[in-house]
Amino acid sequence: MFTGIVSGLGTIRSISPMGASADMRVVIEAPWDDLASVVMGASIACSGCCLTVVALGRDTFAVDASAETLSKTTLGNWRPGTRVNLERALKLGDELGGHIVAGHVDGVGQAISATPENGSVRWCFRMPRDLAKFIAPKGSVSIEGVSLTVNEVSAEEFGVNIIPHTASVTGFAMLKPGDTVNIEIDMLARYVARLAEFR
Repeated sequence: MFTGIVSGLGTIRSISPMGASADMRVVIEAPWDDLASVVMGASIACSGCCLTVVALGRDTFAVDASAETLSKTTLGNWRPGTRVNLERALKLGDELGGHIVAGHVDGVGQAISATPENGSVRWCFRMPRDLAKFIAPKGSVSIEGVSLTVNEVSAEEFGVNIIPHTASVTGFAMLKPGDTVNIEIDMLARYVARLAEFR
């Protein structure tokens, strides 16, 4: 489990196919001083996608991404040099600064626009139609692994505000309208909607 509070920007160092399959081994350069504390098998959210550490280097860790993951997330667009939002798994007793994030991407959305608004930037995103019912004003959503509060919703589009600090420590500083993003809906919204089906 994660909180959607990004703890560092990583850089894709290499991507290589795994045998004859469509799966890929991805080596990510991590910015953490305490990378030695990461253990084999640990879960790390990489731009919102929970991946398992399968190898460790001095300043890198490697993960395997299945063909299914590559096809259902933005990971298939990664190239050497791509910057990715990183968050290590939540520990009991850690501060829960965002919201509960599973690292299970629900769909790929698209950045529509970015408009300066006072001291922040209002980003508008288009989401897959089947996720629209789970997004509510003042609810939570994870975009590229970043916990955000929804400001407004209109059909299949919603808006969030990105403050300068968030932009400086996440990939939002490099995001452009037209880019695709990983979206994870709020877990609570998913279960409330499921329960409503049985009313």
